[in-house]
Amino acid sequence: MSTRTKGLIIAPLGLFFISAGLWVLSEAVVVRHAGAPFRQWFLWGVYALILLNGGLLLFGQAVRYRAQLDYRRFVRRELKKREREWARLLQKRKASPTKGEAK
Repeated sequence: MSTRTKGLIIAPLGLFFISAGLWVLSEAVVVRHAGAPFRQWFLWGVYALILLNGGLLLFGQAVRYRAQLDYRRFVRRELKKREREWARLLQKRKASPTKGEAK
C-alpha cells in the first residue's frame, strides 16, 4: 500500500477515534454525576482515554505520512530543476567556442 493511500485511510480513522473518545468521556462524566458506582464510570473513562490516545496516534501517523509525501515531492522537484540547469550549462558549453578553437 502506498504512503498516500495509508495517509488517506488513517487520517479519517484517527479523527473518528478522537471523536468517539470524546463522546465516551462525556458519557463517563454524565454517569459519574448521576451517582453511578466508581467502577462503572472509571472503566468508561479508561475506555475513553484509550480511544483518544489511539486516535491521536493514528492522526499523528497520518500527518507523518503527509510530511513524507511533501518532502518527497520537494526533493523530486529540486532534482528535476538541477537536472535542467545542468542540461542548459552543457548546451551553452557546446554552443560557445572555447579559447583554443578556431572561429
